[in-house]
Amino acid sequence: MSDSNKPIVALEGVHKEYRQGEVQVKALRGLDLTVEPGEFLAITGPSGSGKTTALNLIGALDEPSEGRVMVDGHDLGSMRRAERSRLRRDRIGFVFQAYNLVPVLTAYENAEMVMRLQGIPEDKRRERVMGLLREVGLGGMEDRRPNQLSGGQQQRVAIARAIAADPAVALADEPTANVDSATADKLLEIMERLNRDRGVTFIFSTHDPRVMERARRIVRLVDGQVEADEVRA
Repeated sequence: MSDSNKPIVALEGVHKEYRQGEVQVKALRGLDLTVEPGEFLAITGPSGSGKTTALNLIGALDEPSEGRVMVDGHDLGSMRRAERSRLRRDRIGFVFQAYNLVPVLTAYENAEMVMRLQGIPEDKRRERVMGLLREVGLGGMEDRRPNQLSGGQQQRVAIARAIAADPAVALADEPTANVDSATADKLLEIMERLNRDRGVTFIFSTHDPRVMERARRIVRLVDGQVEADEVRA
């Protein structure tokens, strides 16, 4: 479990470079960022500022060229690949712009997937998943497959999946980009409630003003560095 007195996430002097054709791109340039347990934080900035790169590093989906990434007390750079995979499975939830649900699985099966991989007993899985589906407004829809759900409903399943295994942090990359404004507001209300009532730490990468309006902290990146870091009351 996390130590509530320590940051959930800490990036220290993080650089990330990669090749794009013949061009060497510097996505992050010495990024320092600390996230405390229970934050509701939005990382924003223009395209190419490093938002998604930062989220991918926090999510152990990529490795920095230089610097240190700490998640839930673990130094990702000192972990073997299998250890990072387990950390992603057990301690990091993901909400993607494109939902990334498994088409042949029902809403229930998609939401329970991580818990099944963890070997959690079926009765505990069912109690938690059914409760979460009701909480995100999908009670009675647990047997529907993604093609039987609207975009907003699919994203609700993705939110339930992201937090079903009680992660240390949930990462949401442009989660409102593919839904209309009314649905976006409802999704954000759900995530706010999960943050408030369950203490789930959310980190968003976003251009959406609606997300920024609700965030209690906004970190603005420009050219791979923090330009502004605003905490709201």
